[in-house]
Amino acid sequence: MTRKKFVVSALVSALAGGSQLAQATDVFRLEGFGAVSRGMGGTAVAHDVGPAGMMTNPATLSLMPDGDQAMIGLDLVTTDINVTNKATGESVSSDTHSNNRGPYVAPEAAYTKRLGGWSFGVGAFAQGGLGTEYGNGSFLSRATGGLATGLDNSSRLLVLNIPFAASFQVTEKLTIGGSVDAMWQGLNLDLLLGADQVGSLIGAGRATGSLVGALGGLPDLRGAHFSLTKDKFLASGVDAWGYGGKLGMIYRATPETILGASYTIKSQMNDMEGRATLTAIDGIAGQIAFGGKIQIKDFQMPSHVDLGISHRLTPQWTVAADVSRVFWKDVMKDIKVAFVADAGGDINILLPQDYKDQTILSLGAAYEVNDSLTVRGGLRFASQALSSSTLFAVIPATPRKHLSVGLTYAFSKQAKLDFAYSHAFKETMDNTSLPNTSAPIEVTHAQNNATINFRYSF
Repeated sequence: MTRKKFVVSALVSALAGGSQLAQATDVFRLEGFGAVSRGMGGTAVAHDVGPAGMMTNPATLSLMPDGDQAMIGLDLVTTDINVTNKATGESVSSDTHSNNRGPYVAPEAAYTKRLGGWSFGVGAFAQGGLGTEYGNGSFLSRATGGLATGLDNSSRLLVLNIPFAASFQVTEKLTIGGSVDAMWQGLNLDLLLGADQVGSLIGAGRATGSLVGALGGLPDLRGAHFSLTKDKFLASGVDAWGYGGKLGMIYRATPETILGASYTIKSQMNDMEGRATLTAIDGIAGQIAFGGKIQIKDFQMPSHVDLGISHRLTPQWTVAADVSRVFWKDVMKDIKVAFVADAGGDINILLPQDYKDQTILSLGAAYEVNDSLTVRGGLRFASQALSSSTLFAVIPATPRKHLSVGLTYAFSKQAKLDFAYSHAFKETMDNTSLPNTSAPIEVTHAQNNATINFRYSF
């Protein structure tokens, strides 16, 4: 009974305690799950990373020792994001301007059980997200003609994953696994579009509906602002539930070498829905606010294929490498917004994104200093998924090079503490193109991530 209470408490704490999102580092995805994987550059396809292995390759659960294991932990992410107006030289940094913005905290909790050839697991993890907060006084909050609006520009995306995983050791060499994942995602967004951006969307057929005519009928339209934000502990302006899943295998080619492969399906999320305010900014009439219902349609997490190898060089040294292909192109062509005003009228907007598929190489090594201490290090390199011509200041998901270190300290055979630190090197990207920016901008983004887990075997 005590064991069950501990497991339930850990999972509930993870779901309820995720006060803020993790700033994603592989676009909207974290660069590894659990401190063991994170300390080795995010590698997790072909070696034992503990209960967090269910998030990458469920078959690795069979690499864990017999018995039960519980894990609870968190990520702490601090970002360094700066946007510069290349025409005027003005700049603004993403900072803590509201109650639910950085530093960002993401939960991790899991429970696994191994019975002979079978292993089972359930967990609760932040799969990824995004977060920016530029406040309401920068050049991003000025409409066309330099009109100050006092309106926020910010974002907060959080994706939670709750996997139910199992693996089976078919032979001494081959193990297969899979998971069915419940998923939740929530989005806060404050976004100002200048009149030139609105006109560009209309001219390209990307803004339609009866409210388009209402905006065009204003005497001196300067811009339009969407606000779908809740300054709450976890709640978001719009959210949705859905599901996903994974299939995986590992093959022990030699006693020292393991090969692994996994496939994560494209998520099947419902449209995110909630309340929003559309504010028309006019140079003569002022600000005209329309309350209503909003949907962010068909916002999905991508499918991806992961291949990996691990090799024990000596009794102390283990090295690992993963290669991943993430199919962003299939899910991030446009951000689809549908708004219906309470007073009547609607507007549908397609914000172009045109992401490219991404290839990621992860490298890691671990050294067992003694029975109590293991140290780790890793590197991670990714191709750029975002296009400069469609970059939004509030969606700067650009980092693609990481360096990580980590360790595990065993207090006993049952209790272990894992820690990892990873640094995302500064990435710079420009955008001078309508409709996603009015002023020519340069965005720089770097960040630091600390991950800590406690694992207990019984």
